[in-house]
This record gives sequence, C-alpha cells and structure tokens, in this order.
Amino acid sequence: MSRGPFAAGDRVQLTGPRARLHTITLEAGKQFHTHRGALDHDAIIGEPEGSVVTASNGDRYLALRPLLADFVMSMPRGAAIVYPKDAAQILAQADVFPGAVVVEAGVGSGALSLWLLRAIGPEGRLVSFERREEFADVARGNVAAFTGSVPPNWSVELGDLAERLPDVATPASVDRVVLDMLAPWECLDVVTEALAPGGVLLCYVATVTQLSRVAEAIRATGSYTEPDPTETLVRGWHVEGLAVRPDHRMVGHTGFLLTARRLAPGAVLTPPARRASKTEYGDEDVEAWTPGALGEHVKSDKRLRKVAREAQRLAGQARSHGATGDGR
Repeated sequence: MSRGPFAAGDRVQLTGPRARLHTITLEAGKQFHTHRGALDHDAIIGEPEGSVVTASNGDRYLALRPLLADFVMSMPRGAAIVYPKDAAQILAQADVFPGAVVVEAGVGSGALSLWLLRAIGPEGRLVSFERREEFADVARGNVAAFTGSVPPNWSVELGDLAERLPDVATPASVDRVVLDMLAPWECLDVVTEALAPGGVLLCYVATVTQLSRVAEAIRATGSYTEPDPTETLVRGWHVEGLAVRPDHRMVGHTGFLLTARRLAPGAVLTPPARRASKTEYGDEDVEAWTPGALGEHVKSDKRLRKVAREAQRLAGQARSHGATGDGR
C-alpha cells in the first residue's frame, strides 16, 4: 500500500452515510454512482489520503486506501476466507518471520497467502498448494490485485500436498507449515519430513471432531511437541461518552488453531500425564468428518469461473496502473 496523494489506479475505500463502505479503483474522468448521487473520481485524484469529498447530492465520503484486512473481507471469493482475527493469530502462533520458508495448504481465495507474503517479506518463500485450479486462479488474481503483480517468491502448486510436497521441498527445508484443509492428518507424514527441527506446524480446522482427530494424529507420530489448540473470539465495543457497552454483534467461532513444533530426529518426549480418553475411531466417527457432514458448501464451476474473472479483472487494473508490487 503506497502513501501520499491519491493517483489513478489506486484502490480507494469510501465510507459514506451510515458508515456504508464502497471500494473503487480510481480512473481519470470516471464517476462512482449510487442511487443517491455521483462522485467524480477526479475529485479524489490528487487529494491526500484521509480527505472528505462531496458527491453530487451533498453526501460526504471519507477516502482512504483499504488496509489488507479491508481488502480480504471484500475481495472476490472462490472459497471461504481466513478471517483477519485468525490470520493475525496464525502469524503469531506459527511465528512467521521475514525470510521464512512457508508451506500453505489449501490456498482458497488467497486471503491467508496475502498475510503470509507480507510476513515473510521479499527474502522469504511461500509455497501454496491447492487441489482446484479455479480456486488457484481466484487466489492469484486477488494477490495480484492487492500487490500489483504475482510476487516472485510465491508459487501455487496444483494438486494434493500429500503427493506433491516431496517434489518441491527437500527434507528439513521448511520453517513453517500451515494446513487449512478438511483432513490435515492425511498429510502428516510428508509434512514431518519437510519440516526442519524446531519448525512449526499449524492446523486450522472448523469443527471439534477435526480438532480431536488431528491432535491425536500429531501425538501418534511421536515427532512433535504436545499440540496446543486455541480459539479466537473478537468482540467490539460501543464507546460514545458514557454509553460504553459491548457491540450487539461479534465475530465468534470461525475455526480452531492447533500448533505443534517438530522435534529433532530420534528425540522422545515424556508423555504428559492425563486421564484416559477415547483415541480409537470407528466408522460412525469417520462419517462425522466427511465434507457433507461438516456442512462444506461446494460452489459450482460456473460460480467459480465468474469469481476468477472478477479477481483477474482487479489484478489487471492493478497491473495496468503500475502498482508498486509490495502490498504495503
């Protein structure tokens, strides 16, 4: 995200009456229309960020460049995104650092990829795995739309991580692995081989049954520290004079984060003392982890193609106006 006066090609977030948000790409001679009136793009171009501009009907709009959190919440989606509250915790709990080599699966709509790319910086490397080409196209378009181009240190690999990871990562060469997928336990063998000793594995799962199974699977490998599960809830507050109270709405459960660190080869931990629990699973348990039982909503190919075209259109706008490419 650049600084300084607005220029043609900049994406601008307009906050209008009743705090309604609109995101536009500035083009000389163009107008932004609502059912209430029109706002000239030229009235914004050349103005400093944080300016208030007036539409033809007298409505006033605050003009700011969208933050990354704003962008990911409004960008075209082929799959559900990782919310900013979880992305922030992923970066913190996985300790993603500049220059890190990070593996991500799956890429979805590219929201988490953007956060990871910002955290690793230009010296790091991100490898994202995605099974569906339509999702990969949406993610590439969204990343390019925000950064101005597809970063050279990011690659999107089509296919199953369990099959492809050994082809793109040598043993003990990866610093962090983030698994945002339905069955992360299916990938543990190849992930364990790729992770360097001390490296962090982080799994992002939606349900308690997934959380239970992946935790037990990580323990069963004998190659990690004790898995640490968390959930992040964010509640806003209304603060106006003496009227101070929690917001009526909040971003509640979106998913669980589970982290564990790779042990050195041959290292054996003393098992933690805990009560016996059910660690064996029957067919009825496995049925509870199927996509249908988990309520996974599968978008049609037609819908995905439409979302991919929109993401590519935004990426084309960013490229044609010579965005900086660093996303900051």
